Amino acid sequence: MPPLSFSGLVLVAGVAFLAPLLTELTRARQLPAVVIEIVAGILLGPSVLNWVRVDIPLQVLSLLGLAFLLFLSGLEVEFEQLRGSLLKVIGVSFLASFLLALAFGFGLQTIGLVRSPLLVAIILVATSLGVVVPLLKDSGESTSRFGQLVIGAASLAEFGPIILLSLFFSRAAAGLGTQMFLLAIFAALTAVAALAVFRAERSARLVGAFRRLQDTTAQIRIRGAFLLLAALVALAEALGLEIILGAFAAGVILRFIDQDKLLTHPQFRQKLEGVGFGVFIPVFFITSGVQFDLRALVASPSALARVPLFLLALLVIRGAPALLYRRQVGMRRAVVAGLLQAISLPVIVAAVQIGLALGLLTQTTGAGLVAAGLLSVLIFPISASTLIRSGPPPPPVARSSFASS
Repeated sequence: MPPLSFSGLVLVAGVAFLAPLLTELTRARQLPAVVIEIVAGILLGPSVLNWVRVDIPLQVLSLLGLAFLLFLSGLEVEFEQLRGSLLKVIGVSFLASFLLALAFGFGLQTIGLVRSPLLVAIILVATSLGVVVPLLKDSGESTSRFGQLVIGAASLAEFGPIILLSLFFSRAAAGLGTQMFLLAIFAALTAVAALAVFRAERSARLVGAFRRLQDTTAQIRIRGAFLLLAALVALAEALGLEIILGAFAAGVILRFIDQDKLLTHPQFRQKLEGVGFGVFIPVFFITSGVQFDLRALVASPSALARVPLFLLALLVIRGAPALLYRRQVGMRRAVVAGLLQAISLPVIVAAVQIGLALGLLTQTTGAGLVAAGLLSVLIFPISASTLIRSGPPPPPVARSSFASS
């Protein structure tokens, strides 16, 4: 085992501590902390100062950060609201995005930039749910009808592409039938895990033990949540699927099963967010910046020229169909939803790596796609936050009427 160094982790932890302070103490309050974290990662990384490299400690913590990000995102989705006309408009919007992405992919194939229009469509139709949810929480919108609409749309646009990647572009080179079989196994075992958690929540003896231990040094509910997260992530990895499927599924299970209607553990979610957003998740965003190869992008005029094209494609493909939401939330917030839906990075990075390994993308195209994804995380959140704060608050609407509309 190579010797471990924690000097890079110290710098990353320093950025994680200073980023929200800078936004609060300066005039940059409209700038999401995630933007500062990614930019700081680029500056600290090999592309600029070369002070931090992604070693084993950072790699492990970053992976945990990604898992926690999607786990907490699964906890935020209020599925009881996602039905009726709301679910229909989300589905139609995603379908419109996918058709636009396919058309763009075939256009790139025609001029010889890519070999697989479907891979490009999957890349460009994705939304970074893990980036969108923190932005909505910080703006106080995550539980509003607008926030739930965006979270529902982003959920579909994150895990739809991941499932499509697993089916059609597996790095394990398995066939479509095999991948569908593995997904079915994952779904079945996830259901078993959900049933086990449900029964544990209904056991009077276990519930009593949980109440006695939940606020002691045992923090039993936090340990149980982490066990569920680790188990489903490990299951997804063992089946050759993307780990974020397992992380999101763990959050969804906890959302369905542990609703705490009697308020027996009201601080449980807050504690989970403290662990995730306080420790692991900032490491993921900063490390994403460290890993970005800015020099390779700047050194290739061809790759650099493709960045604005791909960024515009993200905005049109994911942003334009959001105009379908205007009847639900108004025109201004439909535009905000479009900007938030156009934010994409983790799926782009994963899909580009797969495309390069399979020879379906060139290094130049891959670098341009990743750079566009990074810029979407830097630019679109600022624009969306500005529009949210400058506009009037939406009219209050009862949850029941919204869900059944």
